[in-house]
Amino acid sequence: MDFAAQSNLSPSTSPVDRAATGIEGLDDILSGGLPRQRLYLIQGDPGTGKTTLSLQYLLRGAQDGEKCLYISLSESRAEIIQVADSHGWDLDKIDIVEMSEDYNTLSPDAENTLFLSSEIELSEVTTRILQEIDRLQPTRVVFDSLSEWRLLSGGGLRFRRQILALKNHLSARGATVLLLDDHAATGEVDLQSLAHGVVQLHHLQPDYGAERRRLSVIKLRGSQFRGGFHDFLIRPGGLSVFPRLVATEHSEPFTPELVSSGMSGLDDLLGGGLKSGTAALVVGASGTGKSILSQCYAEQFLKSGGKVALFSFEETSDLIEGRAGRFGFDLEQYRKDGTLMLQTVDPAELSPGEFAWRVRDSVEREGTKMVILDSLNGYLYAMAQERHLMLHMHELLSYLNARGVVTLLVVCQNGLVGSGMRTPVDMSYLADSVIMLRHFESFGEVKQAVSVMKNRANRHERTIRELQFSSQGLRVGEPLRDFKGILTGVPDYVGNDGSLFDNEPSH
Repeated sequence: MDFAAQSNLSPSTSPVDRAATGIEGLDDILSGGLPRQRLYLIQGDPGTGKTTLSLQYLLRGAQDGEKCLYISLSESRAEIIQVADSHGWDLDKIDIVEMSEDYNTLSPDAENTLFLSSEIELSEVTTRILQEIDRLQPTRVVFDSLSEWRLLSGGGLRFRRQILALKNHLSARGATVLLLDDHAATGEVDLQSLAHGVVQLHHLQPDYGAERRRLSVIKLRGSQFRGGFHDFLIRPGGLSVFPRLVATEHSEPFTPELVSSGMSGLDDLLGGGLKSGTAALVVGASGTGKSILSQCYAEQFLKSGGKVALFSFEETSDLIEGRAGRFGFDLEQYRKDGTLMLQTVDPAELSPGEFAWRVRDSVEREGTKMVILDSLNGYLYAMAQERHLMLHMHELLSYLNARGVVTLLVVCQNGLVGSGMRTPVDMSYLADSVIMLRHFESFGEVKQAVSVMKNRANRHERTIRELQFSSQGLRVGEPLRDFKGILTGVPDYVGNDGSLFDNEPSH
């Protein structure tokens, strides 16, 4: 996917020669990659993915015909190859120098009592590293990790001077270098000042659900990059990075059109239909027909030749298709021909960044012009620890609106009837239209009503109409003028004769 970069600087007057990392999302964040012949610091706790990132960086260099060198100060060659094998990678074109075998030994003969071991070992390690660099002349180098070098040098000024000397030595030979560091143990700011750029990897453990990982670019001297936190995954094949969505970067000219539901009564309530480039909130208690109403829009849009993406957070695709079939909607044929993307989402296993990427992928690669999120309750509950989830949703909806997409957000209210029903979170301010569904009691029977509470895009009716579901689909009746208090669930009948639909056996 072609992601646009957010500029932290004014555009450069001359192009910068960059080394692509081989990670699509990270290259996008870095405006194409890392400026060459510089030294970069990759920081993160153990297990955050530093080694995987560095191997992808070297593999991309090898793919481009560059000479690549991996210097391991703590892990053996077998351990590094095992990591590569888990991702299906072949490291034959990458030179691996294993330094741990030189100074990590349990042999009594290797012990030294006359001199400080750090002085001898550091000198030996440094000499061998420089010899290997001069012999191989690599253009990409990875040091894994600085923790061992820090221990050998004793830290402090001596360690800083060693890194500075290494930086100058490699820069003079045209190498682009990654230094991997377990920053949690040190937190050294001085080391960051030596590096041309700093990328930090973070590992989060929510109270429930899968672990979350995200990265941030702390600095990248003289170059553009997208700031903030970016979610990423480690899976077979390497890192998948999901750049933070910035809606203003993705606006696309489109001609606004009215999208019909196929039901004249509902279209009349909305002043003609939903307008492209807007978001509609479909809200109501459980069982009022929110999902069926949104699927009615989907089928009508599919019939007109459009493409729809339906993200279900609670139900499987088989259940959705089976229920839609009982109401006369044949969604299976559209899924088979590729015009309907029906995706079941487990919110406990998903980060906000990955979800936004999935939606973007359907819009930009598949040409989707209608997106349905059904329902947001599961997503919101699973993301309870995400402090800025509403900002994620705001950015996502702004992006969809800017691309001319019609978005339907399904939200279930707590409770079934009465005036005390509440939504888990108020998202009405994010929506351009609000379609409210209600149960109400009429002469000992439970019926449904539909009304439009808000429509920024067009003038709309203020009436409340009956909504009925049958094997022939949905029907919207005339305004319920003979009832008072329908939104409370227990209205008063003030008319002379009934104006409701005849009952049909429920399905």
